[in-house]
Order: sequence, then C-alpha cells, then structure tokens
Amino acid sequence: MNIFLTGASRGLGLELLKEAVARGYHVYATVRDEAGKENVQQHLSKEQLNQVTILMLDVKDELQIKNAAAQLKEDQVKLDVIINSAAVLLARQTAITELDFKAMYDSFEVNLFGAMYVVKHFLPLLNQAGATILNISSEAGSITNAYAGDYPYSLSKCALNLFSEQLSRSLKEDNIKVWSIHPGWMKTDMGGPDAALEASESAQAIINIADGSQRVHSTQSFINYKGEPMQI
Repeated sequence: MNIFLTGASRGLGLELLKEAVARGYHVYATVRDEAGKENVQQHLSKEQLNQVTILMLDVKDELQIKNAAAQLKEDQVKLDVIINSAAVLLARQTAITELDFKAMYDSFEVNLFGAMYVVKHFLPLLNQAGATILNISSEAGSITNAYAGDYPYSLSKCALNLFSEQLSRSLKEDNIKVWSIHPGWMKTDMGGPDAALEASESAQAIINIADGSQRVHSTQSFINYKGEPMQI
C-alpha cells in the first residue's frame, strides 16, 4: 500500500508514519524543512527508511504541491491513501476583540487550503478501486458542539469537515472513500500533556481505517478515530 501523508515530522503525523511503516506500507511523507526531515530519520530505523520517501514541501505553497505530484506521476507512483495531517493551532482562547486576523489566514491556509491543494493535485494519482482520503479534523469543527473561543482552529476545521463531505459525495461514484476524522484529545505539542489519549493509539486506529481493517458505518464523512459518526 502507498500512502501520501502531510505533516509527518511531529505529533500525530509522525505517529501515523511510524504505524504505517510498521505495517510494511510505503509512505510518501512531507516535512517543511531539514529539521523536520532529521526528526523523521531519528524516529525510524535504517531498515524502515527504505519504506519512506521524504518530500520537502510546505502545504501552504500550491506550486510545491503541484511539483511534488508531477514528480510522483513521472515516477509512475500510484497511491492508495492520502492523509492530510498537517495543521496549526493558533491564537487559542483569544477574544474576537483581540484577534489578529493573520492567525485566521494562516490557519485556513494550512488546515483547509493545504488539504485542498493536496487533493487537487494528488487525486489523479489515486488508485480508483477503493482508494481513501483521510482529512485529520477535530471535534472543534462541530457546529452542534461548538464552544467559545479558538476561532482560527475551530472555523478552519469546520470548513475542512464541509470540504470532506462535498468531496465524499463527488467521489462516491469513483469508489473513493473520504473521511474527516476527529483523532481524539491526544498527548502531543498541540494537545498538551494532560490529554487522555496517546497519539500512537489514535494513529493505530486511523491506519486501521486507512487500510480497511476497521469498517466505517456512517452516512456522513465526519467520524472519530474509532470509525464512529461525529455530529456535524
């Protein structure tokens, strides 16, 4: 199985990479810079690295994504799974009267537009029979369970959920599954040390969804890491 994964240098993205490699899958993993590349290399053994192709790109840069897709196409790579994991969490608990809108723009660029750029340019590389697109979202993107504050993160993830639902409907006849996944509150730089869930546990469950080990029964694309429906 070939997987394209963004945000692979830390947090959930790194755990998803490690889990996929442990199962023998080949991962085309994106990092933003040399520091991210070195971090990935440090976390994987020499033997495992031959199952990883590290791509240096910023998901905010559509041209970089377009060029990466063109290179993989030239190399005749076909993908089974796309996982959009890259994300930022900015301006937490900031009142609207104090909000710097650069945090809004940056959040939408990474959390929404980055995923859209990837799908736009990598969709033609997907194997049509049973391929899967996973957009890592958050319960913060639920309108039903909206809470005060965190405007950049919550609004961008809510938009990502809608994008996932639209994409799911448009690709249904092509037999390509699309899921927007709440990964749980995890112990990462973003989730903090008090979180209830280890990132590795969430990653294992998400890769189960990616490779079909975990069947999903939901009429909408927004689900949690266990494959259970989430409230839009």
